[in-house]
Amino acid sequence: MTTTDDNKALVQRFFEEVLNQKNLAALDQFISPGAVNHTVPQGMPQETSQFLGLYLSAIPDIKVTVEDLMADGDKVVARVTSRGTHRGAFRGIPPTGKPITVRGINIFRIANGKMVEHWGLTDRLDALQQLGVVPPLGPAS
Repeated sequence: MTTTDDNKALVQRFFEEVLNQKNLAALDQFISPGAVNHTVPQGMPQETSQFLGLYLSAIPDIKVTVEDLMADGDKVVARVTSRGTHRGAFRGIPPTGKPITVRGINIFRIANGKMVEHWGLTDRLDALQQLGVVPPLGPAS
């Protein structure tokens, strides 16, 4: 039986080993076969390794910092900050070469020591503004 501390350690290691070390081969250590990602955008590959591969190609120098980890029962919530440089096309946006910082919240459900479900929310508007795809909001009137 895993504890909430075990679950938090799994999520921390996932961000470090898979994203920061760009080790997609390690996904099987963290994600259960048949796991469901509830937040992959429509039109993107639903298979985790394919989606993350596109993400890592777009921002090859990504560094994810886990700001907070909270766990209750079989769920872990991670507040993260991702930083990198937009060097590859992603979701139809050609590489801009611009630095980008994206904040997000991820919720993972863990069963038998592996991730079985994921929900996530990132500040996509801020990301698009940083890349120059969407103009910054004007002053409130």
